[in-house]
Amino acid sequence: MTLDKINEEINRAKNIAILTHENPDGDAIGSSLALYQALTALNKEVCVIIPEYSRIFDFLPYAEVIKKEYNGEKYDLVICLDTATIKMLSVPIECFENAKSTIIIDHHGTNTMYGDINFVNPDSPACSQVLITIFEYFKWEITKDIGTCLITGIITDTGGFQYSNVKVETFEFAAELLSRGINIPDVYKRTLDTKTRPSFELSKIATERMEFLEDGKIAFTYITLEDEKKVNSGTGDHEGIVNIGGSVENVEVSIFIRQVKDNIYKVSLRANEYVNVSDVCLIFGGGGHVKAAGCKMTGTVEQIKESLIKEVKLQLKKEG
Repeated sequence: MTLDKINEEINRAKNIAILTHENPDGDAIGSSLALYQALTALNKEVCVIIPEYSRIFDFLPYAEVIKKEYNGEKYDLVICLDTATIKMLSVPIECFENAKSTIIIDHHGTNTMYGDINFVNPDSPACSQVLITIFEYFKWEITKDIGTCLITGIITDTGGFQYSNVKVETFEFAAELLSRGINIPDVYKRTLDTKTRPSFELSKIATERMEFLEDGKIAFTYITLEDEKKVNSGTGDHEGIVNIGGSVENVEVSIFIRQVKDNIYKVSLRANEYVNVSDVCLIFGGGGHVKAAGCKMTGTVEQIKESLIKEVKLQLKKEG
């Protein structure tokens, strides 16, 4: 069984690195810090390498242990969390490739199974919930600090329990944590209901640029490097902008693109009811979930907008 193999590799390893994807969200960071605590409790030498992340997650237990750089170390075991492809890793690929053994734990249906051992559950609403399965199977204790990290991942990846991928088990786990004294309302407020000032300013710019197309079924907006420089934004300050368009009545697909280099943009798509935005992003070399997906595209804002709208329109017609 895959979980038994994972256990064998963990027991065999002396030093372990935990990696995740670039521009990590609450699920990536929460999962990483929860697993860090569990593995250190097993007396393993563990490091979490995340070069950049939003400072709103600094409240998480053990956030101070996160390493910002990979300096060429070789690890017995590398565990990648919440990362569908090797190209999405936030550290140089050598960190992964130089490890004696690699394990992938994820919940994306587009995962390419690039590890020596792969444990992927696309039905799970968050990687953090996949970890709960592992913790329970191994009989690892879910302490208050670990629970805070795991619930952060679940809350952020389900939009505060509002997405359709939420399972009965998700609420059962949340209830169990609440009974143990974990302050779920506080986690919700910190992660979903608190913005940095630059984040607020970027949201304002994106809202003013918002366009509604196809009889209001598509919302489109963008921000540029100049916008980010103007408001002095940091890592993660763009998070949540894609949800602004999706919250408007009758919008089925919200599109948000963010400039990362001269002619390179990161694309985020969200769907409300019936469009599979993962199919759209796969066309452009990306992927994700049915209702939430992303990719990277090259071109001007107008060129990228035209390409995306064309594919989303086809999906709207298919489902309509």
